[in-house]
Amino acid sequence: MALPNGIVESTHELLDAQAHVWNHIFSFINSMSLNCAIELGIPDIINEHGKPMTLSQLVNALPINKLKSDGLCRLMCILTHSKFFIKAKISEDGNEDEDGYCLTPASRLLLRDEPLSLLPSARAMLDPILIDPWHHVSEWFQNDCSSSFVTKHGMTFWEYVGVEERFNRMFNDAMASDAHFVVSVVTKECKQVFEGLKSMVDVGGGTGLVAKGIADAFPDLKCVLLDLPRVVAGMEGDKNLSYVSGDMFESIPQADAVFLKWIFHDWTDEESVKLLRKCNEAIISSKNNGKKVIIVEMIVDDKKEDHEATETKLFFDMLMMVDATGKERTEKEWAKLFVAAGFTSYKITRVLGLRSVIEVFP
Repeated sequence: MALPNGIVESTHELLDAQAHVWNHIFSFINSMSLNCAIELGIPDIINEHGKPMTLSQLVNALPINKLKSDGLCRLMCILTHSKFFIKAKISEDGNEDEDGYCLTPASRLLLRDEPLSLLPSARAMLDPILIDPWHHVSEWFQNDCSSSFVTKHGMTFWEYVGVEERFNRMFNDAMASDAHFVVSVVTKECKQVFEGLKSMVDVGGGTGLVAKGIADAFPDLKCVLLDLPRVVAGMEGDKNLSYVSGDMFESIPQADAVFLKWIFHDWTDEESVKLLRKCNEAIISSKNNGKKVIIVEMIVDDKKEDHEATETKLFFDMLMMVDATGKERTEKEWAKLFVAAGFTSYKITRVLGLRSVIEVFP
């Protein structure tokens, strides 16, 4: 079969190409189906049931129109295919004749009371405030706005969270849930990164969950959290953690180390170099031989990764383009930033799944 460009393809290849296009056209159905399950509270209801839950039991437990049980069956079908739920046979009166739904490791990360829950992140990322700018990306390519978010909302993401209280709370909850996740890993798997440090500044650390977790894990380490005045207003520290309001692009308190989690991917290369120089200034006067900048970010273009990991990183890169002015970076791009900011070397520890811990040395 000949395609319009003259390339001859077999019928099988042509049908595969059609399926590929359809799959990408409808990829949004995965995330919207997941969002529906989250809004209905399906993971929590199955978890509270304590054993595999049949469709009829789920229908009765959910606050839905009972006449729409077939729709729920179809929703659970795609979520089972997406590995958010699995089916298990339920034995009733000695007969295994009915399927029940169980949680998977992925859906357990969406439980309301799970300490490492990603539920707040899912809610924030799938909110219309962040979804709507995707309908304006082609328009953004043709205008002078800094992002598609600005094209849609008329202000930057950071301006928006400063004036829209509902979404600001949602975004802060998302960052807090990620902070719990990161602390649980870095304090266990990256002890060597923090050992020997006497002081550390957490830049843009929000309410301080990461700094608090690191300070608790390393009692000799004094942590300072730097964030905008509206973020740290009213925050009370303790003997190992204090809060300072300010602008990270203007000044960073002096310390042995500066810690930045998911900060640089929000900003352009020029802004990132400026921030790195402020980090360098903050640690340069330290008498500790181990002075450094500690960065938790993604590194894209890792040839050893599988297709799904690479795809997720590319999703994040597009997210940064649409909602902010930043990007996810390759190792070569990171190295270029470090050199431009006056650093001499760096070390990458791939211990956070899709993200890495990068130590940068003056």
